[in-house]
Amino acid sequence: MSARVGLPSDYFENYLSAPCAGNKRKDNMDNIEYMIQGKKYSLTADLHTHTVFSHGTGTIEANVIAARNRGLAKIGITDHGPGHVAYGVRRWNFAKMRAEVERLSALYTDIEILLGIEANIVNASGYLDIAPLEFKKFDYVIAGYHYGAVGGNPVGNAVTALKNIAQNKSGVTTRRQMRSNTRNIVRALERNDIKILTHPGDKAPVDLLEIAVVCAKTETLVELNTHHMSLSAEDIRAMALAPVKFIISSDAHSPNRIGDFVSAVDLAYEAGLDMGRIVNLNVR
Repeated sequence: MSARVGLPSDYFENYLSAPCAGNKRKDNMDNIEYMIQGKKYSLTADLHTHTVFSHGTGTIEANVIAARNRGLAKIGITDHGPGHVAYGVRRWNFAKMRAEVERLSALYTDIEILLGIEANIVNASGYLDIAPLEFKKFDYVIAGYHYGAVGGNPVGNAVTALKNIAQNKSGVTTRRQMRSNTRNIVRALERNDIKILTHPGDKAPVDLLEIAVVCAKTETLVELNTHHMSLSAEDIRAMALAPVKFIISSDAHSPNRIGDFVSAVDLAYEAGLDMGRIVNLNVR
């Protein structure tokens, strides 16, 4: 078991913004830094990426190499939780993934490699598809709502998913469905140690301010996801009314998207967000 299991309680608040001193791979600065109004922004960590263990296209090592080439200090492997019927990671692969992360950590000493998982928020009980005792298998757990996740009440979950799909396609949201979706996420946040809430508002309409308030209380980071881009500038302004912090993630399903962050910076800038509230963004 990795010595990193059980990260410091303030790890996600205080250890993500500094660039890695050991990583000198700066051969393509245009690919690493982004300038707005005379300030240069760079991403220090990408903690939401997928591999062939769920439905990504690259290996763990391919993601690590891509992260090093982008000058990242930290890379997180967070394949989909086992409750997803189509592409959830299989539980028997947890140990294999841990062993690979340990092997690569010894090989690539200029970058910190973390093993996480993107758990599925399943229903109103606060249930995740990762059991409490399984949390210790990972350095951290992130979570979000996805179609196709089962557990607890499979029939009820399917009905909820169909309602959300229908409402997303029609563009019409009922207050009842929004309250139900919001309640599911709030209870999951309150009952589990979730470090990052992934792509809030994607796939299911929710009360973003209410969720942000709870994220602030539970010290859960709100994700600015450059794969889904589900939040608008207005949404970010609403969530920023709560004392919550944010994190940019690529949600990469292929190594070539590791470290993708520019669109999130643009969106945060449009929203007028204090860039200091984005924990993995370095500004100079």
